Amino acid sequence: MSMLTPPGMGGKKYRITGDRYPRMRRPRRDRRIAMTVVASACVLAVGAWGAVQLIDVFTGQSGTAQAAQEKPKCPPGQDGAKPRGTAKPLPKPKAVKVNVLNATTRSGLAKSTADALKKRGFTIGEVGNAPAAYDKKVKGTGLLLGAPAATDSSFKVLGTQVAAGVERKTDGRKGGEVDLIIGNEFKALTKEKDAKAALAALTAPPKEKPGTPGC
Repeated sequence: MSMLTPPGMGGKKYRITGDRYPRMRRPRRDRRIAMTVVASACVLAVGAWGAVQLIDVFTGQSGTAQAAQEKPKCPPGQDGAKPRGTAKPLPKPKAVKVNVLNATTRSGLAKSTADALKKRGFTIGEVGNAPAAYDKKVKGTGLLLGAPAATDSSFKVLGTQVAAGVERKTDGRKGGEVDLIIGNEFKALTKEKDAKAALAALTAPPKEKPGTPGC
C-alpha cells in the first residue's frame, strides 16, 4: 500500500475527477510590502519638492523669476530710455527766409503778401514777379519751391500761412530760403488766428499716452 493511500482504503487506487483545481493566491504579506514601497516613494517625492521650494525662497530665485514674468512691457519713452526716431525740431518763422514772387497778372500782390508774412514773424527776401518758368503758369493757389531739406522743415512752417492747396516742389538750390510763388487761385493768406493755431499744433510736443502701471 502506498504511503499516500488513506487508511481503510484497502490499497485501492482512486482517480481524481472534476474540472476545479485549487488556485494559488499571493500572500497578503507581499501586497503590504508593495503598498509600503509606493507610499515611501510618494513621501520622498513630496519631501524633495518641498526642499526645492525652500531653496528657492532662501536664495530669492523664485521671486526673481516671478518678478521677471510679471514685469509689464513699457512703451518707448516710459521705460527710462529715450524714444527712438525723435523728429527734428521745426524752425521758428524768423528762421525761414521767404522770397515772395507773383505769377499772376494782379499787380502789388507780392508786396502785400510779403508785408503780411513779415508781421507774422517770417524773414522776407526777394519780392517781385515770378521767373519766366513760372510766370502765369501756376494755376492753383501757389507753389512752395526750395531745397530738398525744406520738405520737412520750412515747407511745413510756411505751409501754415497759406491754403492747403499750395503745391510743394524742390530744386537744386543750396541755401535754406524758400520761394512762395503766388498762383491764379490765391486770394489771401490764412487768417492769422488760424495760422497761429496751426503753427502751435505743428510745433507742440506730442502728447504722452497714459503710462503703463509699473513703468
